[in-house]
Amino acid sequence: MLSIILKPILLLSMPGESEWLLILLVILLFFGGKKIPDLMRGIGKGVREFNDAKQHVKDEIEQGMKEKDTPAPAPSAPVSAPEVTIAPNPSNN
Repeated sequence: MLSIILKPILLLSMPGESEWLLILLVILLFFGGKKIPDLMRGIGKGVREFNDAKQHVKDEIEQGMKEKDTPAPAPSAPVSAPEVTIAPNPSNN
């Protein structure tokens, strides 16, 4: 019963060949032949920047995992705090 209800919804989810042609024709009419290369160039730059940022984040995560996997250096001898002496204030006498 549920598949009968959802079947029309699923059929409308992706456009077919004729719908893609219609979409491309509308884009061509709106932007014109001269603007489309600029539009595609902008989309290409955006995709390239996204991929670069994704690779940068991936590298940072891998670097953090490598730092976590390497053993920490052995702690050196503990450093003691210097002793502090307080001199009496002569004006309070």
